[in-house]
Amino acid sequence: MKIVVKACECEEIIKKSRFIGIISPCRTERDAMSLLKSLHEQYPGASHIVYAYRIQSPNGLICRFHDAGEPSGTAGKPVFQHLEGKQLINLMLAVIRYYGGIKLGAGGLTRAYGNVAKQAIERAEIVDFIEMATLTLTLDYKQLQMLEYQLKKLDGEILQQDFAEQVISKIRLPQKNLDTLLVQFQ
Repeated sequence: MKIVVKACECEEIIKKSRFIGIISPCRTERDAMSLLKSLHEQYPGASHIVYAYRIQSPNGLICRFHDAGEPSGTAGKPVFQHLEGKQLINLMLAVIRYYGGIKLGAGGLTRAYGNVAKQAIERAEIVDFIEMATLTLTLDYKQLQMLEYQLKKLDGEILQQDFAEQVISKIRLPQKNLDTLLVQFQ
């Protein structure tokens, strides 16, 4: 699985219709809906704002796409298929269309939306998705230096610490490194 680092966009004119592809990271479905709302505000005169997203949630992968008034299966699905094909998650890809007066037909729409989606993905900075784990450890003061050392080795970080009789540390690290860390502190 892969993710997009930051938002980017592309634009193409096809038979006088203007297509704008925007790809953006989204951690939750709420983020995706918020982005969609802002796109409607940013492009008020757009004929169609087609979108697709794939978001990893605690309950599994959430996948949605919408044709936004275009004939069924000609817009949202081709955009979604590019996300799925590249195994991209935690993002939304929207294609905004300003109708130029020339009908493209079902095949033309499918190609247009698919090509703009592909261009947006190609312009995006894509990296591997690393599932992170967050946990809280209660340690003696003498273990603190070892924790910091191990976290540095395992690509982890301390999110919060409370110092009392013992140190309570909230940490985050890649899920795959969790067992290695826990062996050190049991």
